[in-house]
Amino acid sequence: MIEHWNGIYGQTPAKNILTKIINSSNIPHAFLFTGKDGIGKEYTAIEFAKQINIKNLPSDKINKTSSSISNLLEPYIKYIFPLPRGKNETDKDGPFAKLDKDTLEEIKKNLKEKTINPYYSIQLPNTKNIKINSIRNIKKFISLDYSEIPYRIILISFAHLMSIEAQNALLKQLEEPPAGTVFILCTSNPTQLMETIRSRCWELIFLPLSIEEIKEILKSKFGIEKELADKIAIFSNGSVTEALNLFENNFNEMFEDTIQILRYSFAKKYNSAYKVLTKYTSVNNSTSFKLLLKMIIIWLNDLIKEKNNLTNIYFVKHKSTLEKFNSKFPSLKVAPLVEKIDHLSNLIDRNINKSIIVLNLVNELAAFIR
Repeated sequence: MIEHWNGIYGQTPAKNILTKIINSSNIPHAFLFTGKDGIGKEYTAIEFAKQINIKNLPSDKINKTSSSISNLLEPYIKYIFPLPRGKNETDKDGPFAKLDKDTLEEIKKNLKEKTINPYYSIQLPNTKNIKINSIRNIKKFISLDYSEIPYRIILISFAHLMSIEAQNALLKQLEEPPAGTVFILCTSNPTQLMETIRSRCWELIFLPLSIEEIKEILKSKFGIEKELADKIAIFSNGSVTEALNLFENNFNEMFEDTIQILRYSFAKKYNSAYKVLTKYTSVNNSTSFKLLLKMIIIWLNDLIKEKNNLTNIYFVKHKSTLEKFNSKFPSLKVAPLVEKIDHLSNLIDRNINKSIIVLNLVNELAAFIR
């Protein structure tokens, strides 16, 4: 079995299946790569695209083909990802036609970063979906004759962000794809794709990365110093994306704030708890607030783990506090509180006043040990 996956962490089952497909030369026309964000789906797709294209090429063409795909260059690969809408843009405009200079420059910068570091995720501001004109543009891409390229790749990032109209447009392309065209859809939410699209794709499931793999990626790909990378990786849930969110939102401070909020709330010091929480609600970006609620849920889950003598405790630095809490309150039911906090987290994206969410959070935590 050949191996062409140097640099891609984990994903042994998916890589083994793709290796067999490469060796068989029987390449499906469409793939669906599913799994959490930030685990290497797109990186694997890019490497797969290289291997099916260079397999039978003469040696003098291998480097050019491989480099072109690594750099996401057409006509070898068409890379589709969510884009903001331009001023006065219509669905008949090209996907980049009405974007202003600053936005185009930001896209160019993100694409460059992606080609350097395949674990980098392009997420532009004011971006909610994949444009239908990005999907319609595929027709032009595949209509041009490049018979010297064995397989031309359409790689769709965050595929679940296509609207129904965009998915219908893609479906027409999937129904009768030209020979030598391979679609690779990457998504963390396959159920948001139409069943008619999913049924036309060969689905590969990608697994969360290990803590050690996350540590190594944070250090080698993003230059995060070892001590901080080691701490963040434990809370990353197997995702580079989640790990970077924690890093960008000052993980060390959030870790300590989580403990403070819990202590103040349990002690009925409502104002003190509210004051700490407002640090996370005063910014326009809701990411940090949602991360904080997730950290509180992790601490509560650690209570259950400690009670059952499990070893994979996240807040291991505060293990003695967990032990004392369980000793003092042995009969508390954690699951209902976790469910309530998870519900509050879901309200953040529904434009519910954050102050109301904070008040409910503090009250729920205080009521936990009444």
